[in-house]
Amino acid sequence: MHLAVPEGFIAFVEERPGVNTQGATIDEARPSLSEAVGLVMEANRAMAKADAAGATVIREPLRLTK
Repeated sequence: MHLAVPEGFIAFVEERPGVNTQGATIDEARPSLSEAVGLVMEANRAMAKADAAGATVIREPLRLTK
């Protein structure tokens, strides 16, 4: 989602708290938003790994369809 503000655009993912960025134009904000998604997922993965240290964890791929 993109929100127009006087400085340009704020881009965020409603379903993923913490994923947000900004840019002077939508075209600038869009790739930054993709990067923000990756960074938040990486951080969440690291925190989950630390929380599960020493436990038996089974990881499986999740495939979402429309």
